[in-house]
Amino acid sequence: MAMKSYVGALLLLLSFSSSMNAQVFNVASYGAKDDGSSDISQALLSAWKEACASTTPAKVLIPGGTFALTEVALDGPCKAPVEFELQGTLKAPADPSLFKTDGWVVFQRIDGLTMSGGGTFDGQGKTAWGQNDCAKNTNCRTLPTNLRFNFVTNALIHDVTTLDSKYFQVNVLGAKNMTFQNFHVNAPADSINTDGIHIGRSDGVNILDSDIKTGDDCVSLGDGSRQITVKGVTCGPGHGISVGSLGKYENEEPVEGVFVTNCTIIGADNGVRIKTWPASKPGTASDMHFEDIQMDNVLNPVILDQGYCPFNQCKAGVPSLIKISKVSFKKIRGTSASQVAVKVLCSQSVPCQEVEIADIDLVYNGPEGPATSECANVKPVLSGKLNPAACAKPHIPTKVKISDVSFRDIRGTSATPLAEKLGCGRGVPCQKLELADINLRYNGRNGAATSQCANVKPTITGKSSLPLCVGLRS
Repeated sequence: MAMKSYVGALLLLLSFSSSMNAQVFNVASYGAKDDGSSDISQALLSAWKEACASTTPAKVLIPGGTFALTEVALDGPCKAPVEFELQGTLKAPADPSLFKTDGWVVFQRIDGLTMSGGGTFDGQGKTAWGQNDCAKNTNCRTLPTNLRFNFVTNALIHDVTTLDSKYFQVNVLGAKNMTFQNFHVNAPADSINTDGIHIGRSDGVNILDSDIKTGDDCVSLGDGSRQITVKGVTCGPGHGISVGSLGKYENEEPVEGVFVTNCTIIGADNGVRIKTWPASKPGTASDMHFEDIQMDNVLNPVILDQGYCPFNQCKAGVPSLIKISKVSFKKIRGTSASQVAVKVLCSQSVPCQEVEIADIDLVYNGPEGPATSECANVKPVLSGKLNPAACAKPHIPTKVKISDVSFRDIRGTSATPLAEKLGCGRGVPCQKLELADINLRYNGRNGAATSQCANVKPTITGKSSLPLCVGLRS
C-alpha cells in the first residue's frame, strides 16, 4: 500500500519537473474565446495536435475564464509526454441531443499524460438527468460522460474538478499505471447514474486523497479491474465505494487486487460494497480488502450482495455464478442509518471463500434496537471487536408476495435523507404498486430527501418533491 502511494507522489514530482520545461500551447493563441458561448473545440484540437507532435514535453493550456466546448476526442499516441492544464472552466452543451457519442472530453491512446490546473469540467447535466429512463428501458440511450480515458498509460490526473456530468463523471478503460490525486467530483444526490470514477479492464489505477460527491457510486470497479488502490477518499453523498456490478455480460474478466483504505463515507446509501447479478455468467473476484473506513450515517455500511437486481431487471431466483474469495473487512467504524449494518450475502451456487471480518464497530440508534448483521452462504474468519456481532443473524429471503399497494398524498418532513424506501423480495418482486403525490422534505446536512427501491417497478403519478425510486441503479 505504501509503495502505491509512493508511486502517486513520484508521478506528481515527475509531472512538475516535466512541466517546468514544457513548450506551452495556449488555446487562446488558436482563437479560443472565454465568453462562455463560443465553441473552442477547433482551437483545442489544433493546440492538442501540435503539442502531441512535439518531440519534447508539451503543455496544452486553457487559461482562466469560462469556455464553451462541444464533444472532443484528444488522440494519441504522442511523441513525448503531454500535460493538459485547465485553469478555467469548460462548459458542455446542456442539451444531450447535441452529442453524437457517449463522451464529452475523451483522451485516448496516450502514454505520459498529466492533467492539472485547478479548473472545472462542467457537464451541465441537470437537464439530462430528467431524461434518463434506464431504470424502465433496457435499451435506453447512454448519455455522455464528462471525462473518458481510453487506453491511457502512465498518467497523473490531479487538482481538477468534474461537475454535474450527464452520466458517469469519469470512465477509465484499458488504463495502466494511472493515478488520480486531489481530484474532485461534485454532483447532487439526485443526479442519476453519475458514478464518480468508473474503472474497467485496467491495471494499476490509484485514487488518492480525493473527494467525491455524486448521485451513484463514488468509485465503481467493473470487470477486469486489477491492482486498484483507493486511499484517503471522502465519499458522500453517493452509493459508496463498489466492486461491480459483475456478471451481467458475457466474457467478463476477473477482478483481482482491490485495496480500499483510510476512507470516509458520509451520508451515502452504501459504504463499501461488492455486488454481483443473479443468474450471472461465470466469473471471479478475489483479493479485495477494505480497511480503516469511517462511516457517518451510512445506510448500508458493509454490504456484499450476490443477488443485486435493481428494478427487477434480472432472474432474481437464480444464484450468481461469480466466485468471490479472499475478501477482508477490517477496522470499519462509525454510524449506520439502518439496523442491519453488515450484510454478507453470498451465492448459494458458489459460496464465498476466505472472507475475514475484523474490528467492526458500527452503531445504530434507531427505534428497532442496536445494529445487527446478516450472512448467507459464507463462513468468515472473525477476530477483534465485532459490533454488531458478525453473522449473528442468518439471511432468510422473503416468500411473501406483495401486490396491489398504493402510497398517495403523503407529505411532511423526514428525520433521515432516505424518505422513501421500497425493498421488495428478490424471489417474489412486488406487483401493482403505485406512488402518487409524495411530498417529503429532509432539512439535515446530508443533502435533500432521496428514495430507494429494489425488485419493484412502481407506477408513479402526480407531483412529488423528491425523485422516486432512483436508488440502487448501479
